[in-house]
Amino acid sequence: MDHVISGVAKFQREVFPNKRAVFKKLANEQNPEVLFITCADSRIDPCLVTQTEPGELFICRNAGNVIPPHTEHTGGMTASIEFAVAALGVSHIVLCGHTDCGAMKGAIDPDSLDSMPHVKQWLGYCWGAVDKVRQKCGELNHEHMEEVTRENVLLQLEHLRSHPSVAAGLKEGNIKLHGWVYNIGTGAVECYDEQKQAFVPMKQAYAKQNSQTPAKK
Repeated sequence: MDHVISGVAKFQREVFPNKRAVFKKLANEQNPEVLFITCADSRIDPCLVTQTEPGELFICRNAGNVIPPHTEHTGGMTASIEFAVAALGVSHIVLCGHTDCGAMKGAIDPDSLDSMPHVKQWLGYCWGAVDKVRQKCGELNHEHMEEVTRENVLLQLEHLRSHPSVAAGLKEGNIKLHGWVYNIGTGAVECYDEQKQAFVPMKQAYAKQNSQTPAKK
């Protein structure tokens, strides 16, 4: 904990003064373009991976980058998504999974979560992805992690589309969804290509999409 406390002191002493104008502008408003949804895993730093500055990403994190399908029940993810879209007017939503995800390990082997009932119940939102891979591959183990991770990103995107604010934004053409998988060990990012129905390297995925990017509201 000491290095966390000393880090705050370093930020106040060395970093904040050099960005004083940025923080002055952000003190009373935010206008992020991107809602970035990813895992709570300590190895994932969205701003580091995307090289973005404060105010550019509205970030939501939880175990397994899960988005529960929309219901009348109010939860943290539901409220955050609604706020990002309806109040902040984000024009892009990134759903980012990652390699070596503990949540995906738990989803593959739910019996290992018996001592963590809340985690087990939460990862029920991922079991559709596990079942899809199981139908193709049979009995699963940790060798199937990458495939389950990709399928989970696609499943959570489907859940995301069920949220009214997102559905309206998609219908109006004001929002674009992005499915990513970040490789912790290599730094690579794979992105889902709708036309190819596959995850491809980021450079390849966005080579033809840049001209189609919706403008920020």
